[in-house]
Amino acid sequence: MKTVCGLDVHKSIVLMCILKTNGEIIIKEFSTLTCDIEAMRSVMEEHGVEEVGMESTGIYWIPIWRILQSRFDLMLINPYFIKQLPGRKTDVKDAQWIATVVQKGLVRGSYVPGKHIQELRMYERRYVRLCEQSTRIEQAIERQLHRCNIQITNYASKIGSVSVINVVKGIIAGETTSEQLEKHVHGRIKGKHKEKIAASLTGVISKADKFIFKQNIEEYELILKQQDECLTEMSKLCEQYFKHEVELLCTIPGIQKLSAMIIIAELGVDLKAFATAAALTGWAGLRPRNDESAKKIKSNKITKGNKYLRRILVQCAWAASRKKNCWLKLKYEQLCVRKSTKKALIAISRKLLVIIWNVLTKKQEYFEYIPKINQEKKQKKVEYHKKRLLELETV
Repeated sequence: MKTVCGLDVHKSIVLMCILKTNGEIIIKEFSTLTCDIEAMRSVMEEHGVEEVGMESTGIYWIPIWRILQSRFDLMLINPYFIKQLPGRKTDVKDAQWIATVVQKGLVRGSYVPGKHIQELRMYERRYVRLCEQSTRIEQAIERQLHRCNIQITNYASKIGSVSVINVVKGIIAGETTSEQLEKHVHGRIKGKHKEKIAASLTGVISKADKFIFKQNIEEYELILKQQDECLTEMSKLCEQYFKHEVELLCTIPGIQKLSAMIIIAELGVDLKAFATAAALTGWAGLRPRNDESAKKIKSNKITKGNKYLRRILVQCAWAASRKKNCWLKLKYEQLCVRKSTKKALIAISRKLLVIIWNVLTKKQEYFEYIPKINQEKKQKKVEYHKKRLLELETV
């Protein structure tokens, strides 16, 4: 047994309970101001606390973790696991119950990466949110264009293409005729759709429309600038601390530098917390749930997990499934025969994560396995199916 401390973290207060080896219990309440957290740390040091457990309540645990991490062994506990254990659940005794389950080893800590990974993760998640905001503004621009009955987005490759943005900037500058706006459209689009482009640029534009377009473009350009700044900071951090790991991940089909940086931000580079690849896929939420009763499978949906990691893995799996001479592409095509394309894509994402676990754990480049096709066996299958077709025709 050892002296432990349980912390029940709230927005403005922290309830501390120290459980000593002789059974003595010390309960105190502190505010979440930095000076009070430092005072709490001093009290814990005076009583010889060795291990501290706290609930992962939103983001309120982060500043407390930063102040205490240099002095104690910290454990971040998912509230879900505490609720599974029978015990008292009141505000007064929450901290005591956390200390009790930590002292008896009844719960395990959540995965909390190191300082540099946490910084990289902040840049990465900010970048992801900025991408979502830019998509929202592109959709707002498209809606405003349709209000003016300008339908250039029907012929451009995407809403945020250079041609569409230049057309909007032309409208802001006072260009309202189709002849003026057509100058901003790329020649390839005009060559493909010809007279439809001029017709799509003929609309009814008011002063209020120009004002809305102006604000949308200003916000859009600011978000793009902030995206570039986030990518720059991510690149600097990865170049300084994780250069080798980024290079290793880039050897995997479907993964390039940006996706490698996002994967490292969410996973880290030291995967000791995940003893096996199966443990990692379960943490990411890419493993079918265990929901079976009376030998009947009720559900095989994937479990909840790290949504940021799962999103980038699905995107990488989609890219890998379209790469020539790739084992993942071959596997995707095989799975699509008996599954839907979405389920096959999730399966490829899981296989991709297993590859990532092996690459980062063993510090080895990915070796592409290309299976050899037995032409004789393939020809036999073709002949068999031809024979079956002829038999069906004669019936």
